[in-house]
Amino acid sequence: MEQPRQPKGGNRSRVGKHGPSHPSVPHQKDAYARLLSQHHSSKFRSYLDQYAQQQGEENSPVRQSHGLVHSDKQDIPQRKRDQVLIECSDSSDFSPSPMRVKEGEESSLALYMGKLNSQGSAQEPDRRHGVSDNQRHTERRDTTTSQDGDVESGEEFVLLRQQQQPTRNEDSLDHVPIEPSGNHGKKLVNHGASAIKVGSHSPVQEHEKKKLKKKNVPKNNGDNKKDGPLLADDSADMSKSPVRRADRGQPQGVTTPSDKGKKNRAENRAGRGKLTKKVFDAYLTPEDVSHGLKRGELIQGSIRINPKKYHEAFIASPDGKRDIFLDGLVARNRALNGDMVVVQLLPQELWKVVKSDSEGVSEPDNQPGMAQTPGQRNRRPPSPDVIVEAEDEDHLANRVQNVSLTATEDEGMKREGLQRTAKVMYILEQKHSRAATGFLKFLPEKPFAMFSPVDHRVPRINIPLEDCPHDFCSRPGDYTNILFIARITNWPDDSSFAEGRLAKSLGQAGEIEPETEGILTEYDVDFSEFNEEVLACLPFQLPWAIPPDELRNRRDLRKECIFTIDPATARDLDDALSCKPLPDGNFELGVHIADVTYFVEEGNALDFIASRRATSVYMVQKVIPMLPRLLCEELCSLNPLTDRLTFSVIWNITPQGKILSEWFGRSVIRSCVKLSYDHAQSMIDAPDKLFQADELPPCSLEHPVDEIHQAVLNLHAIAKRLRAQRFEGGALRLDQMKLSFTLDRETSMPQGCYVYQYRDSNKLVEEFMLLANMATAHQIYRSFPEKALLRRHPPPQTKMLDDLQEFCDQMGLNIDFTSAGTLHKSLNETLGDDEYTIARKEVLTNMCSRPMQMAMYFCTGVLKEEPLFRHYALNVPFYTHFTSPIRRYADVMVHRLLAASLGCGSHLELNGEEVQKQATHCNDKKTASKRVQELSSELFFSVFVKESGPLDSEAMVMGVLDQSFDVLVLRYGVQKRIYCKGLEGLETFHFRKVGKKGEISLVWAADEPGKPSVRQEISIFSLVEVQLRAEGAPMKYSAIIKRPSETV
Repeated sequence: MEQPRQPKGGNRSRVGKHGPSHPSVPHQKDAYARLLSQHHSSKFRSYLDQYAQQQGEENSPVRQSHGLVHSDKQDIPQRKRDQVLIECSDSSDFSPSPMRVKEGEESSLALYMGKLNSQGSAQEPDRRHGVSDNQRHTERRDTTTSQDGDVESGEEFVLLRQQQQPTRNEDSLDHVPIEPSGNHGKKLVNHGASAIKVGSHSPVQEHEKKKLKKKNVPKNNGDNKKDGPLLADDSADMSKSPVRRADRGQPQGVTTPSDKGKKNRAENRAGRGKLTKKVFDAYLTPEDVSHGLKRGELIQGSIRINPKKYHEAFIASPDGKRDIFLDGLVARNRALNGDMVVVQLLPQELWKVVKSDSEGVSEPDNQPGMAQTPGQRNRRPPSPDVIVEAEDEDHLANRVQNVSLTATEDEGMKREGLQRTAKVMYILEQKHSRAATGFLKFLPEKPFAMFSPVDHRVPRINIPLEDCPHDFCSRPGDYTNILFIARITNWPDDSSFAEGRLAKSLGQAGEIEPETEGILTEYDVDFSEFNEEVLACLPFQLPWAIPPDELRNRRDLRKECIFTIDPATARDLDDALSCKPLPDGNFELGVHIADVTYFVEEGNALDFIASRRATSVYMVQKVIPMLPRLLCEELCSLNPLTDRLTFSVIWNITPQGKILSEWFGRSVIRSCVKLSYDHAQSMIDAPDKLFQADELPPCSLEHPVDEIHQAVLNLHAIAKRLRAQRFEGGALRLDQMKLSFTLDRETSMPQGCYVYQYRDSNKLVEEFMLLANMATAHQIYRSFPEKALLRRHPPPQTKMLDDLQEFCDQMGLNIDFTSAGTLHKSLNETLGDDEYTIARKEVLTNMCSRPMQMAMYFCTGVLKEEPLFRHYALNVPFYTHFTSPIRRYADVMVHRLLAASLGCGSHLELNGEEVQKQATHCNDKKTASKRVQELSSELFFSVFVKESGPLDSEAMVMGVLDQSFDVLVLRYGVQKRIYCKGLEGLETFHFRKVGKKGEISLVWAADEPGKPSVRQEISIFSLVEVQLRAEGAPMKYSAIIKRPSETV
C-alpha cells in the first residue's frame, strides 16, 4: 500500500522515480536518501556547519562537488586537503558525485550518526521546539486565510536551483551550498507576508555566510559540471521561509553553527527585510524582447494558469503542438492569468516528460494499480478547493519528470511525450485586471493585513491597515466572512506576495449580489452608469421618430410580414426574419439587423465607451449592456409595431435552399409580432393548427396569425435543408448542456433550475444568422481585403487530438477526427440509441471540446494568408459577426465596413493595425464575458443547492483519476468531481489504467454485520447515483456517490 502522503502545508518525502511499486530492496542511493530524510534536525545541520567550518579554517584547495550525495559509502576527502560541501534534497533522484573516500576514513554520515548516538534521539530538537510527530505530519496552513502561493513557492525554490546555477567564471565561488533536506521539526511562526521558520536562516545569517565563504573558500579552477536533473519540489513550507532566492550567478553561503541559533533567530526577527534576495528574474528590456522575438529566441503568447492546480501554467506553442509548460510561481514571473507574455525556453535537459492523459482530466497523484483506503493519515479536509489543490500537488513528481536527454532515455521520452518548459521574461500586456475578491486576515504587530484571494491563481496581497475598516484591528473576527475587493498595485521582485489596496467591502460571502459584483470586478466588466458625455450622444427629443430624409434613403419594408424570434425575457431585439412566397414558387427571405451605427457615430464618446466594453455581459439575473438602455432596449431594439432602422440581407432562394440572388442595404421595418422560441416551436410542432390571436403576443392587424404561422413553417423547412447541406459539407457542432433558472420576481433568488433545451425554433434562427454572417464576410472582404474584420476558428491542437483518438480507439468508439465533418458524423452515429444516448454524447462532446481552440476576430490585412482565415467548425473560408450589433462591438465595425462597401456609409477611418487592435480587445472581452456568465450560473446553482438541497440525480462518469472521478449530473447538466477519500462507508478503492483508460474499483463496507462488501466499478460512461450537498463554506457544494446495493 502506498505510503501516506503528507497533507498540504507540510513537507512530503518524495517517492522515488521508480514509484512505490519498486522492489523492496532499494538501490543504495535511495536508501541513503531515505536515511537523510529521517534526520532533518538542527543537529544534523550543526554538524555539517561545524565540519564545513573546520575545513574552511585550513588553507587548502577546495574540491568541487558536482552532484548530489547518493550513498552512505561515498568517501570524505582528506581533511587537510579538501573541503566537503554537500547538498541534500528531499528527492530520492540523486546525481552521482565524483567524490571518493580514501581507505580508513569515515563518511560524514557515519560521523553524524555517532554524534546522534551520543546525544540522543534525532527528534529531540522537534520536541524542544514543541512540535509533535502528529503535528509534523499533519500540519498545514489555515486554508481560510490563504489558498495560494504555498505550493508555488516550494516549486519556485527548486526552479531557481534549476535555472540559477552559478555561472562558472574567475569571480565565482565554485561550490554547492549546504541545505537541509526537509522542514521537519521546524515550527512555523506567522509574520504576515512571509512566515519565519524557527531554525531557518535569516537574511542576517545569509550575510554572515557570504563573509565566511569569501574568507575561507579559495577559488577552484576545475570545470563546473552540471548537477543531475531535479524533481519539482512543491513543499508548501518553502513559501514561509524568509530566505530570499539567490540572484542568477550568486551562490548561497554556508550555514552558521547551531550554537548561534538563538542569536541568529533574534537577528532574523529584528533585521528581517534589510537584506533580501530576488525571488523573480528582472524583466528584459523592450529592445531585447523585440530582438529576441525577431531572432526566434523568445516566444510570445497568452498565459493560462490552471485554476485547480495553480502551480501549473501554459502558453500555446506556435507550431500548434503540445503547450509550453511554466512550472510554478517563479517561472511565471508575476504574470497573471490571461496576460500576454514573452517566454524563453529552458535548456532541453529541463524539459518535461509527460504521460499523456487522453481523458482530458487532471493528472493522477499516485502510481496506477495502487489501492487506497479512505481515512488514512493523508486524508484531506472536506473542503472541495482544499482537496483539489492537495490531491494534485504531487502529480508533477509522478507524471511530469525532469530528464536529461541521453540516448538510453530517448526511446522512453518519445513514448511518453516531451513537453518544453519556459519562464516568463517580459509581460507585453497585463490583460488580467489585477483585481480580486477575497478575505482579510489580521496580522498582529504588522502594519498591513493579509488579503487572500478566492481565485488561487492570484497571489496573496499585503494591504495597508489604513485601507481596512476602522475597527478591523480591534474586531478582526467580525470580518471573517466578509468579501472584499483588492487591487494589486505592485509586486516586488523579492517577494512571493504582492502589494495592493483595498477597493471595496462587498458584503457577506455567499450572497448573490456581493458575489456578483465581485465577479464583474475581477473580470474587469464595466458596470458603471453611462456618463453625461456619453448620454449627450443620444437623441434629445423623445419619443424619437425616423427623420423623413433618412426614410428616403432606405428600402421601405414596413408593410412586409417581418417578426422577431427571441427568448421570452429578451429586451434587446437586434434581428428579425421575413419569408415571402414568390409567384415562381421560390421565396424572398430576409434577415434584418438593427442599424446601430446610425446612432453610434464613429469616434464620439458613445463609440469609445462601446468599443471599450466591447460586449454586453449576460448573467442569470441581469444584463450589463454595451450601449445605454435607451438604445439597446428602445431606439435600436426591433420592438413590435414600431418603425425601426435596419441593415438587411435579402435573398431569392428556392425551397431546397439554393440561393438565386442576394441584396444588401439599409432599410426600415415594422415588426408585426414578437415571438418567443416557445411560440415558434409550438407553430412548428402543430403545422395544421389554427392559432388564435390570444395564443400569441399582440400582432399587427395587417398580418393575420395564419400568415405568420405559415412564414414560420416556410422558414423552418428552408432552415432544415440549409442545415443538412452545411453538415453534409463538413460542418461541426458541439452542443453542451446549459443550465437555466427560474427566479423569484421579488428577490431574484433561484426557485428552480433545468437543462435548457435547444430545439428546432433555435436552429431556425441560428441557420439564417449564419447565412447572413457568411454572406457579409464575403462582401466586406471583397471590398476591403486589407482591413476586413473577420472571425476565424483554428483547427484543434494536434497532440491533444491524437491522444483523444488513441483513447477512443481503446474504448471501442469509432470516432473519426480527420475533419470537422467526420467528427460531427461520428458523434451522431456511434453512441447507441437509448435513453442515455444524449448523456454519452454530452460526455464525448466535452472530451472533444478540449483540443478545440477558441474562435477569434482578426484583421485580414494583418494575417495575410487566406488559408488561415478558415472557420474550422463551420468549415467555411470566410466568416464574421454581423447579426448582433446591439451587444457586440465587432458587429458595429462590420456594419461600418458593409455600409462603406455599398456606398451608403462613410469610409472606415481605422487602418489595418487599428482594426486588429480592436479585434484583439473584442476577443479578450468576449472570453471574459463568457467566463462571467459561467460563474454567474455556478453562483446561482450553489445557492439553489444550499436552499433546496440535498439534490439527487443520476450521473455519468466523464473521466477517471487515481483518487477521484468526474461526473456529469444528468438532471442539472453540471459537472462535478467526486473524491474517493471523502466517501463515507468506503473500505478501500483501487485505481488501474488499461492503456489510456482509467478505472477505479470501489469496495463499500457491508451495511449489516455478516454481509459481504459491495464492489463498484467506475470507468468512463458508467452510470452512478449522486447527491449534491451544500458545504459549510460560501458558494461550495460537493457531490457524493450513493452506495450501490449489488454485492461482490
